[in-house]
Amino acid sequence: MDRNTSLFERACQAIPGGVNSPVRAFGSVGGTPLFIEKAQGPWIWDANDKQYIDYVGSWGPAILGHAHPEVIAAVQAAAEKGLSFGAPTEAEIELAELIKQRLPAIEKVRLVSSGTEATMSAIRLARGHTGRNKIIKFEGCYHGHADSLLVKAGSGLLTFGNPTSAGVPEEFIQHTIVLDFNDIEGVKEAFATHGQDIACVIVEPIAGNMNLIKPRDGFLETLREQCSAHGAVLIFDEVMTGFRAGPQGVQGISGIEPDLTTLAKVIGGGMPVGAFGGKAEIMDTIAPLGGVYQAGTLSGNPVAMAAGIATLKAVGAQGFYERLEARTAQLADGLQSRADAAGVTLTTDYVGGMLGLYFSAEKPHNMNDVAASNIEQFKAFFHAMLAEGVYLAPSAFEACFVSDRHDESIIEQTLSAAEKAFAKIK
Repeated sequence: MDRNTSLFERACQAIPGGVNSPVRAFGSVGGTPLFIEKAQGPWIWDANDKQYIDYVGSWGPAILGHAHPEVIAAVQAAAEKGLSFGAPTEAEIELAELIKQRLPAIEKVRLVSSGTEATMSAIRLARGHTGRNKIIKFEGCYHGHADSLLVKAGSGLLTFGNPTSAGVPEEFIQHTIVLDFNDIEGVKEAFATHGQDIACVIVEPIAGNMNLIKPRDGFLETLREQCSAHGAVLIFDEVMTGFRAGPQGVQGISGIEPDLTTLAKVIGGGMPVGAFGGKAEIMDTIAPLGGVYQAGTLSGNPVAMAAGIATLKAVGAQGFYERLEARTAQLADGLQSRADAAGVTLTTDYVGGMLGLYFSAEKPHNMNDVAASNIEQFKAFFHAMLAEGVYLAPSAFEACFVSDRHDESIIEQTLSAAEKAFAKIK
C-alpha cells in the first residue's frame, strides 16, 4: 500500500480528520495528503521517498529554503543550553531589536508563539487602548482562529458578520463588521455609521489567505485616513507578508504606517514564533505596564528565538529580496506564457516571494472574484503538478511561496512540469 495512504488511515484513528490543521487534509483538492519525511532547500520528500519541488514552504516561513545550515546550527546551539526557561533571555531582546530595526512603525514589540496569538492579542490591545468594542475586518482575510475573527460577511453592506465555525456564539462576533477587501466606499460608510465605536481595522495589507490579492490604489490609504480621523487603531496583519513581501513587509512597499503590526512565519524561521508591536503609547497599555492582559509560557522560547534571529540576519543580506522577487517573477511569467501557449485561461501575480495563480481571465480584487475562478481546473492542475513532482498549495484560495533556494534551474524544472500539466487539463 502507498505509505501516504496507510499513514493517513492511521492518523484518522488518532487525530480528527487525520491532520492537525485543516488545509493539510487536501479537502479542497481531493486525494490523500502527503506525509513529509524530510526537506532540504527547495525540496521535500514524502513517506514514499518521492521528491517534490516545494512551493508551500511551511506556509511561508521557509524563505531561506528548508533546513538552512545557519538556522539549523543556531537551533542546535540553543537547544544544547536548554529548551525552555519560562524566564527572560538575551535572545528575546535581540529578536525584538531586529524587528524594530527593520520595521520603523514598531516602537515596542511583544513576542508570542503563533500568528493567531499575535492577532488575537493585538485586537484585545486595540480595544483596551481605545475603550471601544467594534472591529472591522475583510472577507477572505484570515487572522487566525480566535472567535471574533471566524466571521463571514453579513447580508448587507454594514451588517455584522455571521460565524463561520461551529462553537462560535453569535454574540461573540456581534461587534465584528465584515466588508469586502478593496471596498473603499464600504470602509468610508462603515466609519460614517459606526466611527465612534470602532476600536480597530485589521487587514492583510496584501492578502495571502484567499490567494494573493493586492490592494487597489487608495485602499490602504483610506484605511489609514479613516482610522486617524476617528481615533481607531489600524492593524496590519503581516503574519504572512512580514519579511516575505519585502524587507519591510507591505508597510515598506506601500509607505502606509499602521499603528500595530502582527508578525509570525518568517520571524520564526520555521519555529513557532509570533509577535505584535507598534506605537509605544499603545503597547504600554499591555501588562505588566497596563491593564490589557496577555501572557504565554513559551513566549520568547530560546530555541525559537535562535531560529528567528538567524533567519532575519540572513534575509538582511544585500540583494536578498531583489534576487527572491526576480525568481518569483520568472516563475509567474513562465507559468503565464505556458498557460497561454496551451490555451488555458490563467492569470498570475506576485510580490516578493509570494505567488498567486488564478484560473480566470483577470486578477481578483476580493474573495468573490477568487470564488468565481475555475476552481475545478485548479484542482486538476494541482494533481497534474503533483504527478510531475511539484507540490503547490493544496487550495485555490492560498498563495504559493518561493524560497531563496528556488534557483533558475529549479524554476525551469517547475515550468517544464507546468507545460505538461497544462497540456493535460486544457
